Amino acid sequence: MPPFQEFLAYDDKGTDTSRVPLILVHGHPFDHTMWAPQIAEFSATRRVIAPDLRGYGASPRTPAVTRFTRFAQDIEELLDDLKVETFVLAGLSMGGQIAMDGYRRFGDRVRGLVLADTFPAAETPDGRRARDAMADRLLKEGMRGYADEVLDKMVAPYADAEVKAHVHRMMTSTPPQGAAAALRARAERADHRELLTRVTVPALVVVGADDDYTPVSDARDMHAALPHSTLRVIEGAAHLPNLERPAEFNEALGEFLARVDATS
Repeated sequence: MPPFQEFLAYDDKGTDTSRVPLILVHGHPFDHTMWAPQIAEFSATRRVIAPDLRGYGASPRTPAVTRFTRFAQDIEELLDDLKVETFVLAGLSMGGQIAMDGYRRFGDRVRGLVLADTFPAAETPDGRRARDAMADRLLKEGMRGYADEVLDKMVAPYADAEVKAHVHRMMTSTPPQGAAAALRARAERADHRELLTRVTVPALVVVGADDDYTPVSDARDMHAALPHSTLRVIEGAAHLPNLERPAEFNEALGEFLARVDATS
């Protein structure tokens, strides 16, 4: 995993230049290994780049993010450095919100947009207070108690034991400082609902059928707002269908990528 300007860490797999590259943006509080099944599947046929966001994984904790849009700027600078001109941009949960920021920032380079288990609205006043309170808690107590509490919402209680262990390990390995900074920045994020109505590229909206954090109703609303979108509901999955049901998720993503390839 080479460094980016001594800052972002990332995985860069696959060398096929005839297909559109795939950029994968992880959620909170995870790292790029959240995308392991997709990196393995799609790097056989295209270039796949999956960064650790600022403050997560192997990327340094400082300088901490203070504006949520900084995540999208980091990704843009990484892709500039790697000379990746156009790509499919995919994000899950917080990563989906970063992907929306990315489309606002460098939409002319995006050939397809994948929004998984996410939502476009700005945070509510209660939500902002809750995120700030959680940031305080993580700095005081660390990640383990939080990870224990939310594991069965991140993935369904019936999920495979290895998947649960992977998700728990990512959460407990996340630096509290990075997670707290992202929570505070995320509390002040922009509202992207109007932006979705102006997306001109193909979009794929994916959601786990049993996701409590971003329910199917949120996905249906995004699908309705996006002019050129496909909606896929993954049965037998909660908030991380790409890990819980990788075959079904990869099927949906593979069909979408083939559609983008055909029009690029």
